[in-house]
Amino acid sequence: MTDADFHTLDGEEPTAEFDHVIVENDDAPDECALFPHEASEDELSTAWIAAYDDSFVALESMR
Repeated sequence: MTDADFHTLDGEEPTAEFDHVIVENDDAPDECALFPHEASEDELSTAWIAAYDDSFVALESMR
């Protein structure tokens, strides 16, 4: 992705929309894969993040 992929208004930070999928593993913890909403097939092979159960915190604890 490049800066041109993000749309901003004056003074606002860039934002991006993401999709996710839960990967259920038999021999390892399940994981959540996050990737850009409009990623092409080629981009999906490199533009993703995996998060595991201990990667998450309660929203209320971060406020």
